[in-house]
Amino acid sequence: MMIKKGVLLIVLLLVMPLAASAADNVTFENYLKRFDYQERKDMKIGIAEMLQLYKQGKVQIIDVRFPEEHQAYSFSFIKNIPLNELPDRLGELDKTKIIITACPHYDRAEIARTFLTLNGYRSKYLTDGLLGLAEYLRGDKAKDFIHEIKK
Repeated sequence: MMIKKGVLLIVLLLVMPLAASAADNVTFENYLKRFDYQERKDMKIGIAEMLQLYKQGKVQIIDVRFPEEHQAYSFSFIKNIPLNELPDRLGELDKTKIIITACPHYDRAEIARTFLTLNGYRSKYLTDGLLGLAEYLRGDKAKDFIHEIKK
């Protein structure tokens, strides 16, 4: 299963438009050539750090699931832009913030993060996924978080 996801990721990245905006001029090939351990670390974010940065107004969180998945369950503080709509909806993203991409696990979130990075955005993907976030934000943690962001 993991091999299929890896192959899917590689195929999608090769067939999607790989040139970034003229100002950024990052291609997938150039991105791969400069990929190192620091980039591997920087492309990921955990739940606690993401929520802290959200409370500080430093990130915009994007749920890249399909609309039907979003209708089944969602988070009030996360914007839904399905992965297949992302290229046409870049104008909805705040380039001054780090864009955090999320899906149930991380496969689509990583595809979205790579696309955003190639298009000049600072981006990370949520390693624990939305399922992990739902588990994390239970009971008092959910209550405390919502009270803090409403201040």
